[in-house]
Amino acid sequence: MPIQWFPGHMASARKKAAEAMAAIDVVIEVTDARLPEASSNPMIAELRRFRNRPCLKLLNKSDLADPEVTRAWMAFYNRQPGVRAVAISAKSAADVARIPTLCRELAPHRDDGTKPLRMMIMGIPNVGKSTLMNALLKRKVAKVGDEPAVTKHQQTLDLGPGMTLTDTPGMMWPKIDYDADGYMLAASHAIGRNAVIDEEVAAFLGEILLARYADRLAARYRLERAAVATLDGPALVEAVGRRRGCLVKGGGLDLEKAAQILLQDYRDGALGRISLESPDSREAMIAAAIAARALAEVGDAAGGEAG
Repeated sequence: MPIQWFPGHMASARKKAAEAMAAIDVVIEVTDARLPEASSNPMIAELRRFRNRPCLKLLNKSDLADPEVTRAWMAFYNRQPGVRAVAISAKSAADVARIPTLCRELAPHRDDGTKPLRMMIMGIPNVGKSTLMNALLKRKVAKVGDEPAVTKHQQTLDLGPGMTLTDTPGMMWPKIDYDADGYMLAASHAIGRNAVIDEEVAAFLGEILLARYADRLAARYRLERAAVATLDGPALVEAVGRRRGCLVKGGGLDLEKAAQILLQDYRDGALGRISLESPDSREAMIAAAIAARALAEVGDAAGGEAG
């Protein structure tokens, strides 16, 4: 099932962000280090390129991501013009303290002391923007929650002498191009639960974990390594349900509860440091999706001719 999620307030948020960007020097884009490209809103890149604004791309939650994969992503982004990529945890004071200096390096024309350095934090829901905002300002100014789209309004605040910081609501884009991106976003809780079926999302997540982190699954759920090798995503959800006693009346498996356990373990880092995509895996995913679409179009055309 393709996943799409675009609450009404996000269209308004995009318009306000586009207007505010005219008076911004540096865009701070916060992404989820476990899925940096899937969690990058293409509208943000579009807006900042139109205004020719440099971007400090923060791969947040890097403490939950596979460090080797994160290094590959930083190399990928740092090859892009006008982009500086840094892996951080918004919960680390040392990581957060570096951000104003990094922004100044991207906007050296603001180093003369005559005008403030104006920064804007952008990103999709639930990637840690509010946590970062509060850490930068060293006080609670943004509501933090485990549900996506907590921040609803844009606000600009002073960040010490000669610096201002604009916080924006989390923004999705109207159409997610690739089904895999929708599932990765849902697994990482960037999409509201009302738009997804937990069992489907957990099965998708399970396929990735089985392919790349099977040993972690065996250890976490006390499964035989040889048995794990025979599972696919849906079977993994069932195995988790059996091991965790997720039963309904009559003794059947409560697959929804089992799915939620697997998803929450991933989100909390209980399975270790995991990345859902790498530059190479993303390239392969896009190529496969394009090939599948081309094949579907050929089939549709043939069906039309036959009719």
